[in-house]
Amino acid sequence: MTDVQPRTDAEIQQDRTGTASTRRVVLMGAGGIGAAAALAACGTDSSGTNPNGTDFNNNPVPAGSTAAGDGGDTGGGNTGGGGGTVLVAASKVAVGGGVILDELVVTQPAEGTFKAFSNVCTHQGCKVTEIKNKQIVCRCHSSFFSIEDGSPISGPAAQPLAATAVELDGDNVVASA
Repeated sequence: MTDVQPRTDAEIQQDRTGTASTRRVVLMGAGGIGAAAALAACGTDSSGTNPNGTDFNNNPVPAGSTAAGDGGDTGGGNTGGGGGTVLVAASKVAVGGGVILDELVVTQPAEGTFKAFSNVCTHQGCKVTEIKNKQIVCRCHSSFFSIEDGSPISGPAAQPLAATAVELDGDNVVASA
């Protein structure tokens, strides 16, 4: 009679060539891919339109504000009436709201009063994303600015948005000459 010793799972796995190492390789590869994806998500890509490489714009533009490019002529044109470059048709800028253009935010805090500010947040250089409740909003880090003077209302931004002089010329808001 032969004395039979039971074999352990480890011994059985060693008999199957490549089984244990294949499983180990697959798990290590999956872990490596996950680590690479996590690192890629933390990095910045210099191909973005914002100075810090982000293109955050997951929120739809609310009523009363307009996304970049939707506000009419964003530069290059002239009114012919002696004014500056046409930024946007005044009718596109809601009272208590504004329009986000390629480089500026044009607001109308009160009927017939137009203001313009840089659309780059002073906190970390993200572009502002919307105008809501009479505030210019940067959703990157939740900074809020006044539509009246570009000053920070809340959030991490401590400096106001840079102002640009504008005026009403006929039916258009133009950069002051």
